[in-house]
Amino acid sequence: MNVLEYAKGVEKLVDPMMVGKTHYLQTRLSKLPVCLQRKIVTSATKKANKMPFVVEPYCTFLFYEVPDPVKIQKFMPEGFMPARSAVFGGDAEKYYGIVSMFRIHTSVFWGARAEYYLVAENARTGLLSWVMMDYISDTISYDEAHGLKSPDCAGAVMTTTCEGDFVCEMRGLNDAHKVECTVNLLRGKMQPLNERLWIEGNTSIAYGRLAGEPDGDLFSLTFFPEEMKQALDIPLADVAHYGVASARTGKFGAVLDRVVSFPFAQHMLSDAPGQHTHYGSEAALRKAAEAVNFKKIKTLGK
Repeated sequence: MNVLEYAKGVEKLVDPMMVGKTHYLQTRLSKLPVCLQRKIVTSATKKANKMPFVVEPYCTFLFYEVPDPVKIQKFMPEGFMPARSAVFGGDAEKYYGIVSMFRIHTSVFWGARAEYYLVAENARTGLLSWVMMDYISDTISYDEAHGLKSPDCAGAVMTTTCEGDFVCEMRGLNDAHKVECTVNLLRGKMQPLNERLWIEGNTSIAYGRLAGEPDGDLFSLTFFPEEMKQALDIPLADVAHYGVASARTGKFGAVLDRVVSFPFAQHMLSDAPGQHTHYGSEAALRKAAEAVNFKKIKTLGK
């Protein structure tokens, strides 16, 4: 198994017709109490514990330096603490809050998402982790706290233009949550990424206290490490305008420090809700990706 075969294998697991049926089913299940929704999802993930996860070009990240980590500790799930990290190889390590903006297609949902993360360390495993604090989407989603969520963002814009602009305009239905950003990509240069943040961190993702359960609802992505080895380093001067607001996450006095964009699709397998695959090293992650048998794998949504 190599990167090319892995990418094709993940794409073949996504059936647009099945995704459409799942979207329709969610409108029915979302009327049930959250506790019943959890039972249904748990039952489904016992049979299919993986989900094909394709992040489309040009997934873009805004990195905000958080000057006072004490202010964000209360948002961490139990067993996590704020951690310094570099964005690119050779960067100084800082405390970061991250806004990611991307289009995605999976075997369960298809659409645009904007997510807010804090960088932390899992005290139990020692792994650098991405703690998801909040998100808005124009498609369905699921987390332990809210169950099967309907879209909370209408009329979302997530696209690129012939002039090299990445454009994101997303507003929550109650207008309290928004992400608006225009980034010109033309002067971006491919640079090596900090592997601990991007490779290790994407095998240890948790929901924070505001987006999920107190225990973190930890999950992992399975992918070839090359997916996270390099990306475009965008000059801050090429961020034409941006605005990020969230009624849940509060204001930490954070300042935009780095902008990153991936000019290629990223192909991964995500743990289904309630499942957690542990990779203690990059070598273990690579070995797992190489060993995937797409003919035998059972995915969520099918």
